[in-house]
Amino acid sequence: MGTAMTDVSPAARADLTPTGTLRVGINLGNFLLTAKDPVTGEPQGIVVDLGRELGRRLGAPVEIVGYPTPGELADAATSGAWDVGFLGAEPQRAKEIDFTAAYVEIEATYLVPPGSLLREISDVDREGVRIAVPEKSAYELYLSRNLKHAKLMRAKGGDAAFKLFVGEKLEALAGLRPRLVKDLANLPGSRIIYGRFTAVQQAIGIPKGRVVGAKYLREFVEDIKASGLVARTIDRHGVRGLTVAPKVRNE
Repeated sequence: MGTAMTDVSPAARADLTPTGTLRVGINLGNFLLTAKDPVTGEPQGIVVDLGRELGRRLGAPVEIVGYPTPGELADAATSGAWDVGFLGAEPQRAKEIDFTAAYVEIEATYLVPPGSLLREISDVDREGVRIAVPEKSAYELYLSRNLKHAKLMRAKGGDAAFKLFVGEKLEALAGLRPRLVKDLANLPGSRIIYGRFTAVQQAIGIPKGRVVGAKYLREFVEDIKASGLVARTIDRHGVRGLTVAPKVRNE
């Protein structure tokens, strides 16, 4: 650990723990990064461990604030309900939230039904193609900005998107690759398209205006990547489909 990570300035601590407790916002809908303890029902997983590590370095107690979807977590940025949030860094969210660089990346691609003629990522963006997608997910925001011809059919969460895809006989389902592997098993003959249309940058956000806290968080993320803590945490939870994000230079 560098000195930057052990010496926390009063200004950084005030930005990150205005109530004296580090309130960590997490998206309970991302099964790669969060889970529920089967006995206690308490949130656990990679982001809970990393949030607790941040609290340890700040010398502050940690409260986990769970949201069912990433959209609800992002929408609560201005409410004062959380101090740091673990979610995908997206331009639309950056209006209210300052993000670190990514700590992990997750590939997003498409599942297509049995007999589909769609083979490549580029095949999907065509007239007449309807894509089921969980609303306000980082990759839905990406597709909303980038698709030219295909039509997005939004649903509330991954399970609802899969039901919409099957029930309405849509041409594609957009999702994170590890989630689509599960969906694949529930639709015999379906196929995951090779490649990706984006890689969701999972980062840590802080409500805008907390400049010193944001700088500390950026240094924290680079430190936990470089020290191998992120990789060890992924291994400990046995999660597949996550890649530790490359390091970046801090300003």
